[in-house]
Amino acid sequence: MLSVVTVAVTVIAATMGTLFEKDKKVYVSDLTVSFALHAAQETNTTLQFYKQQLTSFSRLLASQEQGGHQREESVRKFFEDYSDFLSVTLYDRNGEERIVAYDLAQLDQSGIDRDDLAKRRRSPQILKIKEGQVVLKNSTLSSNLPSFTMAFSLFFEGEVYVVSSEIHLKRFLRLGSMPKVFEAFLVDSSGNLFSHPDIEHLQKNKSVVNIPVVSAFRDGKIFAGTLEYLLEGKPYLGAYATVDFGLLGAIVQIPKEVADLTARELIHRLVVVSLGVLIFSSLVSFIWSRSITKPIQTLSEVIPIVASGNFDIQIAVNSRDEIGLLAVSFNQMAAELKRREEALKLAHAALLQSEKMAAFGELATGIAHEVRNPLSGILGYAQLALRKIGQEGPVGTQFALIEKEAKRCKSIIEKLMKFSRQEKTDFLPTDLNQVVEETLILVDHLMATNSIVIEKFLTDPLPKISGDVNQLMQVMMNLLINAQQAMPEGGVIKIATRFGGDQIELLVADTGGGIPRGIQSKIFQPFFTTKSTGQGTGMGLSVSYGVVQEHQGKIWVESEEGRGATFIVTFPILGLAVPDVRDFALEETTVVEKKTG
Repeated sequence: MLSVVTVAVTVIAATMGTLFEKDKKVYVSDLTVSFALHAAQETNTTLQFYKQQLTSFSRLLASQEQGGHQREESVRKFFEDYSDFLSVTLYDRNGEERIVAYDLAQLDQSGIDRDDLAKRRRSPQILKIKEGQVVLKNSTLSSNLPSFTMAFSLFFEGEVYVVSSEIHLKRFLRLGSMPKVFEAFLVDSSGNLFSHPDIEHLQKNKSVVNIPVVSAFRDGKIFAGTLEYLLEGKPYLGAYATVDFGLLGAIVQIPKEVADLTARELIHRLVVVSLGVLIFSSLVSFIWSRSITKPIQTLSEVIPIVASGNFDIQIAVNSRDEIGLLAVSFNQMAAELKRREEALKLAHAALLQSEKMAAFGELATGIAHEVRNPLSGILGYAQLALRKIGQEGPVGTQFALIEKEAKRCKSIIEKLMKFSRQEKTDFLPTDLNQVVEETLILVDHLMATNSIVIEKFLTDPLPKISGDVNQLMQVMMNLLINAQQAMPEGGVIKIATRFGGDQIELLVADTGGGIPRGIQSKIFQPFFTTKSTGQGTGMGLSVSYGVVQEHQGKIWVESEEGRGATFIVTFPILGLAVPDVRDFALEETTVVEKKTG
């Protein structure tokens, strides 16, 4: 992009510079010619005005009607009204001075001697002037008073006079209103200076015939436009225009370096602007490229980190463009990979725990099988002893107690073997109260050793449900163990069964710390647990939820922090439809037992 901008700016700058330089050259050339024509026209008008005033004044001087005093008054008024005139002299046909009038105030102020002025007046060229001819020539004597001589013949009252006048050059020193960079001056037909801004040139009566544009005028060449030439080693651009009155030439010239100054200044500005544009474009290109490449570089740096298995990384999103969307997608991918990695770790831990539990179940089954045989022998000998000695007496009472406890141990072992045995799910008519009682037998010792009080509120009789006893016992055991772990210092677990409509409801409530409302919707998710490491895998409630769903039931929790938790499980009554448990009100239940363990 920077290369394209550089080429474009360079081409534009070069094209604009070239076009402006050409246009400026044509403009200056036309302006030089225009100034020369304007100077010639202004000079012609001024000289004609001077001649008209001199003609009128000369006739006044030559008139015989005015007396001496009246003539002096006319002369004084003439020089006051026309301050350009320094002197006026009338010669007769023999060259003798007839009348001479001076502006003494200007001559004295400028330090001009009247004798020097008289010498200039008696020039042979003036005395030999022909009728209808006008002589114009530079007659500057002092830098304080630049002047020229105008002479012409005058026929008045039968007499032929030659009128000669010294006139101030102030109107010709700055011809027109052209800028100072242009040099304008007047030359006569011989190539001598008639008027020039530098009065020293006039005082020396310097010839400028060596200037090519003056030579062109002197040679009478037809000239249109401008002429380029060298003057004292410097290139100039010049033009001339002929003044019809007196055959003078108006010369206007300008140094080419001055004429090209504006073009060079524009080119300089174009170069500066172009460099500024290039620098700005470079900065914008750098910032823009960095804004694109830096996020990509960051992505390229973090991808190997993610590939190595470190998903705990996020990229700062600083824009909403495609790169920003890519960063957002990458962050989402890293977060999802991290979540899946954690889930995989939990699944792996749960699998290990499941394998441990399976191994423990097999071990428990083997131990229970080994214990059952000697326990059967103890029970048999106890019963045999009771037959011989009877139940009366202290010994009979002891053997009766041995028989009772042996039967109890045998029942526990049989239930343990049945619970740990992996059997196919078999839905049969089941009494939920019986499931509760059999589960309590298995956890009776656990509850007692942890100072847990069991309070039962079982409705009897209770309609049967369609269920698998082992799976329902597993659900009940998970709820009881969770309740016990929620009360490490001991507490009360309340178990209730009741029914209403076509639903049977099982409630397990504890007096623990409760479950925060923010996580109640997550407790049935696999591997979710709030327990410390080693106390749970987060699978108990998830498995229980799956078993309840398989039995076409529902399970949820009602809890407030600091006020314990109540798990509610509903099952459809055997042979009835399955409505939502929240659509009916449970009837009053009858308390059939309250037991502490």
